[in-house]
Amino acid sequence: MSEDAESAGEGTRADSADDADPVAVGVELLSKVEHPELTVAEAVDRIETVTTHPATTRKILDEAEKRGVIERENGIVKTTGGGYVSFQSEVVTKEGDFSCRRCGASISTGHFIKLDAGEHGAFGPECIRKVTGRD
Repeated sequence: MSEDAESAGEGTRADSADDADPVAVGVELLSKVEHPELTVAEAVDRIETVTTHPATTRKILDEAEKRGVIERENGIVKTTGGGYVSFQSEVVTKEGDFSCRRCGASISTGHFIKLDAGEHGAFGPECIRKVTGRD
């Protein structure tokens, strides 16, 4: 699959509520992680809910660093924004047939994160906490 196809919303994992730009969604998602430090692997785990394309993953990390959302050093990603996802106002649930964007499990209640860049999900109840840095 080409990077252009993925940027258009094809080839991303599971169900997506819209055709948001994966780089914008990934950068915003990193800006809302509650942990002050993550390993690169932990950051990529979150990014892989947006894209599994290696070049797009690199673009997300590079753009997040360029915008001052993260700092990278010695395999550690430090978040600089101090942001978080409010479960009361920024996470919505929807009933339907979904696949979790993180683990791939079939779910009937999907949790979606409302980001400025676009809605991101669906996630199961455990994976939404992992993606947002609550667990």
